[in-house]
Amino acid sequence: MERSDAANSRADGEGRSGFDRFVEAAYQQVSRAPFFFLCLAIVIVWLVSVPLWADLKSWQVAIHTVASVLSLLLLVLLENASRRAEEAAQEKLNVIAEAISDLMESQARQDPELQDAVRRLRDAVALEDRH
Repeated sequence: MERSDAANSRADGEGRSGFDRFVEAAYQQVSRAPFFFLCLAIVIVWLVSVPLWADLKSWQVAIHTVASVLSLLLLVLLENASRRAEEAAQEKLNVIAEAISDLMESQARQDPELQDAVRRLRDAVALEDRH
């Protein structure tokens, strides 16, 4: 069975930048329980450190700064991972649609009414533009 270009590049790891590999590794780590417990530990350390701060406002600013920076970085990483997952899902749908249209086209030899359905399906997913 012939594999699509996207499937081949995923299997070979080609076309993935260092940033893409980093995002995937980060996504795998932040979506697990240990990362949650790390964040919880940061909050606990911050809470018990209140006597070490001369100014309560500085103590609050410290956690807000850490939380803001972490939130921004995670937002960018997770949005990138989400975009790539969406692109992978779209590629899978395109491959399924292509297979269905090929099957329909082979059956259209016996049933000419299917030819119009094949054309509509290919137009809908722009299969002709991809090849």
